[in-house]
Amino acid sequence: MTELLTKETFLKKVFDFEKNKEWKFEGELPCIIDFYADWCGPCKMVAPVLEELGNDYKGKVNIYKVDTEAEQELAAAFGIRSIPSILFVPKDKEPQMAQGALPKHQFEEIIKDVFGVTK
Repeated sequence: MTELLTKETFLKKVFDFEKNKEWKFEGELPCIIDFYADWCGPCKMVAPVLEELGNDYKGKVNIYKVDTEAEQELAAAFGIRSIPSILFVPKDKEPQMAQGALPKHQFEEIIKDVFGVTK
């Protein structure tokens, strides 16, 4: 199940960029954050894949979405210039950004390699 983040929930669940200059992950589980817009075709292709991943990795990885139209400050804070942009946030390492509509198997590889999580 993907969860839509606002700036307020992002600051609590992912990273409080207003308080911290250095990266400090606030979450309990590694997460994937999809920066998207409703009008974006490739974003619509990624959405069902992320829903599947949310079910496949329930309790192991959180899946979040950020609407770049509604949350322009968040998009700007992460330098989002093209969408979809996918932020992979491991528990204790620096986050990594990928751009474009990735296929499910590529998400699974990144979850395994970057997060060290398997289904």
